[in-house]
Amino acid sequence: MKRFIYLLFSGMLLLPFISPAQSSEKPLTGIVFDALTKEPLPGVTIREADGKAGIITDRSGVFRLKTSQTRVIVSAVGYQAQTLEVKPGEPLHLSLQPAAEDLQTVIVTANREASLRTEAPIAISKLSPKLIDETKASSVFEVINKTPGVLMVNLGNEQHSMAIRQPMTTNAYFLYLEDGVPIRPMGVFNHNALLEMNQFTVSSMEVVKGPVSSIYGPEAVGGAVNFITQRPTAVPTARVGIQADQWGYQRLQFGAGATMGKFGVYVGGLVSRQRDSWLARSDYDKSSYYTRLEYALSSRTRLTGTFSYNDYDSQTSGSVDSVAFYARQYVSSNNFTYRKTRSVRTRLTLEHDWNASSQTFITAFARQNSVGQNPAYSIRWTVGASTAAGQINSNDFKSLGFIAQHTQRFNFLNSKLIIGTTLDLSPNTYYAYQIDLAAQLRADKRSVEQYTITRERPEIRLADYQADIHNTAAYVQYDFEPLPKLRLSAGLRYDRMAFDYTNGLDKSTGGKQYVQTTPKLGVTYDLGKAKGLYANYAKGFSPPALTSIFLKRTKPLANGDLFYYNLQPALFNNAEIGGWASLLHNKLYLDAAFYQMTGTNELLNIRQPDNSFDYQSAGRTLHRGIELSLTYKPSKQFFFRFGGTQATHKFVEFTLSQRASDAIQNVDGKDMPSAPRQIWNTELSYYPNWLKNFRTSLEWQHVSGWYQNQTNTVSYPGYDLLNGRVGYQWHGIELFANVLNLGNVLYATNATRGNNATDRTTFTPAAPRSFVLGLQYNFSGK
Repeated sequence: MKRFIYLLFSGMLLLPFISPAQSSEKPLTGIVFDALTKEPLPGVTIREADGKAGIITDRSGVFRLKTSQTRVIVSAVGYQAQTLEVKPGEPLHLSLQPAAEDLQTVIVTANREASLRTEAPIAISKLSPKLIDETKASSVFEVINKTPGVLMVNLGNEQHSMAIRQPMTTNAYFLYLEDGVPIRPMGVFNHNALLEMNQFTVSSMEVVKGPVSSIYGPEAVGGAVNFITQRPTAVPTARVGIQADQWGYQRLQFGAGATMGKFGVYVGGLVSRQRDSWLARSDYDKSSYYTRLEYALSSRTRLTGTFSYNDYDSQTSGSVDSVAFYARQYVSSNNFTYRKTRSVRTRLTLEHDWNASSQTFITAFARQNSVGQNPAYSIRWTVGASTAAGQINSNDFKSLGFIAQHTQRFNFLNSKLIIGTTLDLSPNTYYAYQIDLAAQLRADKRSVEQYTITRERPEIRLADYQADIHNTAAYVQYDFEPLPKLRLSAGLRYDRMAFDYTNGLDKSTGGKQYVQTTPKLGVTYDLGKAKGLYANYAKGFSPPALTSIFLKRTKPLANGDLFYYNLQPALFNNAEIGGWASLLHNKLYLDAAFYQMTGTNELLNIRQPDNSFDYQSAGRTLHRGIELSLTYKPSKQFFFRFGGTQATHKFVEFTLSQRASDAIQNVDGKDMPSAPRQIWNTELSYYPNWLKNFRTSLEWQHVSGWYQNQTNTVSYPGYDLLNGRVGYQWHGIELFANVLNLGNVLYATNATRGNNATDRTTFTPAAPRSFVLGLQYNFSGK
């Protein structure tokens, strides 16, 4: 036995020296990259035409295949296969075109690594680089709203709220990620966080619908939006462009990348501004810069570093009343509200492939954010009063943390084990004080024509706290195939969100923690021929944001409490079934999901008579709906896309008031406010054969009506609008035009009212017909 082992070991040592003498094959080397983004493509299969030999590209898209043949077949999931005539010994630079019918086949957000759609028992949509590029969006909502079942509500100047398996809300029920790293720490959610994104350096987006807390933790309840940034390009590239509209919006943007040996770099940025728009007091400035560096320490080890800087300064006109809205008088009732944000994000990721079945990564990250504002939504005014009150606040945090994950694949039941841990340390400070306002009333005395500041009152503090947040988590997920084509996935995550605080208002100090374990169980079944089914059950939770805990109540509770120390996390249980199918020879792609999610302790904002808000947790809620996605490409000239949802969001048990004198004490069975039952977005694109590199498309966005308050006494009818886009490229020069709100429809993206008889509706008006013109130059080397 020892002699056999000795001979075997000696043979292995001699093999590298004797193998060249036994073959005259010359290696075929090269790199494979995406035809649109020019990013290198890992996992591409290059094999001989007779199928005898083959190899897969590494993480840098590089391959080396020993062959004597002159024909190879190149294929990858999500891309069109190619058969090529080659000359072994000559380097090959090959670009692959995405396959339209497979746009959602490869995903990375499901478990923080590249995986197949057929193995992910979740509802997930991918917004491809081609879709993003052709949209030529001025604001990111124009792209995200193409996701089936998703509505990113445009609140002006890139400000927004969100609706994913939830009503339109500013609550912390959505997780925003950049390359898998949360943009904000848990507990410091801000619904406007996406205005800090550099959209020109985003390569693709993935949107997960429903709870994914078992991998990503709290706040990933309604869903998660992952922005996947541009990697260094396999060949030298550069692009620079400008775009503007007739309302004073202008933007300059640039990006460039290259790979030199083991080192790759990509840099990009944008500078935008708006002046004298259709909406009074809506001027803003934004500058955003991004850098990504990649270094291949070896064929198995990679180092990636990113740096992002964003500076945003905007006037905030606020909403308008019904008189101004229906008269299309887009005036502002103040001349002093604003929002200023500055953010820095950086990360360093080390990835290592131990072997073909074992990978590890660790990401260290840092953040620094400051937000200062005099918000229009904080103005408190009672009908008929000649005075009002507002506030000036600041919210700052710094973060240090890491995410570590190991993946191990086994031959046993074709299984895979994922284990991970996260740590996020984020000191947070918040300060707010009152400003006194004079209110100039309209003739009817029921609305305000103009607010003016009469005095700043820093001695009247509305919030003043410091909290040291320390979030820790550990998670595990195991996937396996007990039967052919049947794959099970089970996951569990433990979260501990804790903070030590000092409240400057009541001079209290202390600590608080929220501990939660969230499981997930899912199953997928591959029906074959690009068809499959899935089902899952998952739990999610969202702890209250620190601002909701420490914001001083306008009225004390019965026990005298002025703060919300006893707010509990919102808990959710989600069950869904779905499936996907590719039909008509891969020309038609369908993806559907039916879900039911129940919630407890959902945090709601209850508008008070003075226009302030009180926080209150709903007892139980129900969210149920169906989501449908369809893409159809009958020929190279036409592409049709449809995505939408039919859903209901209801109160199951919610005590609105415990006062016997109130007409309505509970709203059990009523619709939640700001919850459209139908949302869909559809688009038809045309690429004529008779004019190469020309494109045009027509998009239809539908949002059905919704109730404006918890008592369902008043509703808004919703809206339909059309958007048209056209573009043409010639020798790297691209001209494009977007016509948004083609029919010049009068509509509001948000319309709300309180539950009191004296309350009035406030509208967030949307832009009238807008013409966006742009010019961009794209350079690509060889």
